[in-house]
Amino acid sequence: MTEIGLPANVTACLFDLDGVLTPTALVHAAAWKETFDTFLRHRDGEGFRPFDATEDYDEYVDGRPRADGVRSFLASRDIELPEGEDDDPPTRDTVHGLGNRKNIAVLEKIRTQGVKPYPGSVRYLEAVRAAGLKTAVVSSSANCRDVLVSAGIEHLLDVRIDGGTAKERGLRGKPKPDTFLEAASDLGFGPDQAAVFEDALVGMDAGRAGRFGYVVGVDRVGQADALRSHGADTVVKDLADLIGVTV
Repeated sequence: MTEIGLPANVTACLFDLDGVLTPTALVHAAAWKETFDTFLRHRDGEGFRPFDATEDYDEYVDGRPRADGVRSFLASRDIELPEGEDDDPPTRDTVHGLGNRKNIAVLEKIRTQGVKPYPGSVRYLEAVRAAGLKTAVVSSSANCRDVLVSAGIEHLLDVRIDGGTAKERGLRGKPKPDTFLEAASDLGFGPDQAAVFEDALVGMDAGRAGRFGYVVGVDRVGQADALRSHGADTVVKDLADLIGVTV
């Protein structure tokens, strides 16, 4: 299947959402920065060290389930909070409270700014579907469907595995491969028949751990070498590069 840049054995495509299909990774990074900076400023005063929306986001948050992102970043600052409950109010300084605070921030940004997909990703989705391949979106976000609808691409995906699905089915988040394996299974294929498309390093780790047929790293932020070292079989700047289209 050289016309879509994939090996012939691949019959299913499993796409991450944020940073692969839509530029919402930037929205999530901004919401995390707003959340963590408010918390850190209140905790540490004027001498606080702010959350870096590029380095801290990529290292500790990107691609992880929301609560895991909170734990991972806070651990990097030697901060430990009570877990709390799923429905903790956003004013409560718990893992779930901070996660819910971030969720409110990101939903407000999506509501006010809207979401447009990457044009190259739409072209590629249309190309793989025209070639007869099945498609799925695999995201840790509980807001995945809202983003797909806002971006107008829900109809291009046969299966959706998101944060809500993972919770309902007891699936571990990335870097574990569970959600990608579940998407392939829902489409009716084994991992060796599926390609994973990811921009996050934990997503690369999940693709490698699941022994998928092909792993495509999408480099939006200049981390091509890191994507390769974490398991990408190939790295592109845009999915349209796989079909030789300039957008």
